Amino acid sequence: MSDFIALLQYRTTQEGGRKTPAFSKYRPQIKFDFDEMQTSGEQTFIDKDTVYPGEEVKAAIRLAGVIYFRGRLAEGMLFEFREGPRVIGTGKILEILNDTLKIDH
Repeated sequence: MSDFIALLQYRTTQEGGRKTPAFSKYRPQIKFDFDEMQTSGEQTFIDKDTVYPGEEVKAAIRLAGVIYFRGRLAEGMLFEFREGPRVIGTGKILEILNDTLKIDH
């Protein structure tokens, strides 16, 4: 089950993003501003299978570290997604599907 829906903006190669496209079910690291903790976040793209550098896509995100983020996320919250130390894109939570993650839970 997915934890939230997000709007993802992939950086262009010139901005330091990927050189190759990402495919649905891609699992980069996700990092929120409020913590140094990162976790794997599987991105299931909505309405497309492939995203190229510089493109935007809506995706369902499934976090590996759900327990750690319990009660810490809110709609509208921004995050980065990374390959190692390199930020390859940014995201914004549009809708939280897993109620245990909501701040007001």
